[in-house]
Amino acid sequence: MTPEEKFDIIRRNTQEIVTEEELKALLKTKKNPSVYLGTAITGRPHIGYFVWVLKLADFLKAGFKVKLLLADLHGALDQTPWELLEKRFEYYKIIIPNMFEAIGADIKNFEIVKGSDFQKNANYFYDVLRVSTYATVHDAKKAGSEVVKQSDNPRLAGLIYPIMQALDEEYLGVDIQYGGVDQRKILMFAREYLPKVGYQSRVEVMTPLIPGLIGEKMSASKEDSKIDLLDSDENVKNKLKKAFCPAGVVEGNGVLAFAKHVLMVIKQDQKKPFVIERAEKFGGKLSYNSYEALEQDYVNKKLHPEDLKKAVADEIIGLLKPMKKDIEKKLKIIKEAYP
Repeated sequence: MTPEEKFDIIRRNTQEIVTEEELKALLKTKKNPSVYLGTAITGRPHIGYFVWVLKLADFLKAGFKVKLLLADLHGALDQTPWELLEKRFEYYKIIIPNMFEAIGADIKNFEIVKGSDFQKNANYFYDVLRVSTYATVHDAKKAGSEVVKQSDNPRLAGLIYPIMQALDEEYLGVDIQYGGVDQRKILMFAREYLPKVGYQSRVEVMTPLIPGLIGEKMSASKEDSKIDLLDSDENVKNKLKKAFCPAGVVEGNGVLAFAKHVLMVIKQDQKKPFVIERAEKFGGKLSYNSYEALEQDYVNKKLHPEDLKKAVADEIIGLLKPMKKDIEKKLKIIKEAYP
């Protein structure tokens, strides 16, 4: 794969790359660069996580070493009870590889890292203090404003959170940090403050957030907005039936967004069409090789919301099959991790 081909696969479905020029230079000068994504082990993983699982799979295809940081200490900083951290880490560590399996990704260059394994290092803590002497309260608070839980009387933890996330780039030894666009302020904080303590800034890659099933951001804390990775087939179908999916409307339509950012990406990689089964009296089955064609039919009301919902539900049920392995063990861990 040429540097140009690698760039194209990394850029697809992204919202912003800071900067594209730096990414191109990296791809030309380094054969196997590295990237990480960090996820705080707070809420239960849901189908929205497939957006970043697919993007990490793109990095793997492009020859990157990929690190997934399961940020247990960040979870505590964002109000996860300390006594639940280990069980939540255990659940994430078991379920996330199943997601890569579901999309058929080759994970030989994929590594899961536990945050506290290196973040309790004395040098790391020393650097947290060093960055804190440069970062203002205003900048640290602004950086975490879309990621850390907010209140009228915020906890000090929310100011430490972005400092640690910035330093993770250095201590994980990566060339790129990848995250959702909600992470943008923290990623820009890292680019500004790492050089102040003598470390290089990294390339920052961001993908869009997809709406949930109720027309808002997909959230682990809003049950109706998302589909849990262990939801039964019946629950998946019922949630899709109730989903916000008005005829002809794209804006805020989580069903269409999931089709665009997850299902059509998988289908294109598999070189298979996205098929919507319909009875002959309703026009027969539809087959799409691109999201643009699907959206056009939806906007023109040639594709009915109920037909789209049913097809998406069937695809999600297929994606979730690997999650059901050892389900009794997973449910036991969940009961302890999310009492």
